[in-house]
Amino acid sequence: MVAIAGQKVLAIVLAGGRGSRLSPLTDKQAKPAVPFLGTYRLIDFTLSNLVNSGLTDVWVVEQYLPHSLNDHLSGGRPWDLDRTRGGLVVMPPFSGPDKEDGEFAHGNAHALAQHAPLIREFGPDVVLVLSADHVYRLDYSEVILWHAEKGASVTMVTTELADEKEATRFGNVLAGPGGQVKQFAYKPDKPLGKTVTAEVFVYDTGILLKLLAELEKKGPLGDYGEALLPAFVERGDAYAFPLRGYWRDVGTLPAYLQAHRDFLDGAAFDLGDEHWPFITASLTRPPALIEKTASLERSFVCGGAVVAGKVVRSVVGPNAVIEQGAVVRDSVVQPGAVVKAGAQVSRAVIDQGATLEKDVQVGGRSVNSTPAVVGAHAHLHPGVSVKAGHGVAPGISVTPAQQDSRVKPIETNDRGGKE
Repeated sequence: MVAIAGQKVLAIVLAGGRGSRLSPLTDKQAKPAVPFLGTYRLIDFTLSNLVNSGLTDVWVVEQYLPHSLNDHLSGGRPWDLDRTRGGLVVMPPFSGPDKEDGEFAHGNAHALAQHAPLIREFGPDVVLVLSADHVYRLDYSEVILWHAEKGASVTMVTTELADEKEATRFGNVLAGPGGQVKQFAYKPDKPLGKTVTAEVFVYDTGILLKLLAELEKKGPLGDYGEALLPAFVERGDAYAFPLRGYWRDVGTLPAYLQAHRDFLDGAAFDLGDEHWPFITASLTRPPALIEKTASLERSFVCGGAVVAGKVVRSVVGPNAVIEQGAVVRDSVVQPGAVVKAGAQVSRAVIDQGATLEKDVQVGGRSVNSTPAVVGAHAHLHPGVSVKAGHGVAPGISVTPAQQDSRVKPIETNDRGGKE
């Protein structure tokens, strides 16, 4: 087990949430396995940060649609985590003597409580707990060093939001000059400020297990912010570690689309840094083919893609096709999707393997339009229109006559729930 500042570290990546706020992208796959920037999956950022930080004991806790995620994880091999001792361990839902029928986790704190006996048996000094669906770059060893220096029971990595109103979606933190957390509020109606948790926590193992056991006797644990983090803050030894660089929760469709735009605009971080590589389990593909009829403006085009139409400020995933006469603006076209001649796509996500036939219209033209989504392997026939804020479920076929019944408004819940 790797030790940092004399502390043996176990990393737990919570990757089991339903991800309903990203529906229909998550209707057929786990949220951590959703493609990002064409080449990556969301979980790649957490796993790459771990191995670049020198941490190799990693548990990935799964629940919802784990098969798509397991295919991508490949036993940890892409990240050099396929080891005889330690490395990546997948933790699926399980049953035991006390609950033979098993039990799904009802929130991330509950997920930790379910694994408390295994954590105790493993014997780490600190537990690094991470979400699998945020995009950022962070050296976790620096957080663990800070945690040890402060003698903290928990260290919360925090980030500053541009808009204070967005803080109602997160855990809000007020900290003193030395980093001691003075106040914590979970998804409050009135924000405490712009400082929120980045869903990266370093826990003292003994205190964590003790509090989980005590709180579980009082009632459901739910998410971190409901009972667990307030209990740590009440002790007086909870600290905040500020993350200075880029961070984004991509758990909603607008945030997912905006994160792609951030990279296109150079507002995120360098993906090509050889000293901090972001690693993925991707197939070898041929170079992208840009036809002479193509028009490209500030876009990412991945290997195997064929572009003959117009692409503006968009991401074209591996093996995707944009035919001559098609126009794609401010959108993400996922791997294997096909946008045929005459189709128009704007502020939308076209999921994996979807096909848009001639004269299909998807999305709104306004920069503030709510994203439209076409689900994986859906087939939109000529003349179908999907307005802003509307979506098509994965795997279905839509003709103009079926449009009213099969193109539906996307439900949004920006504050989220127990995911």
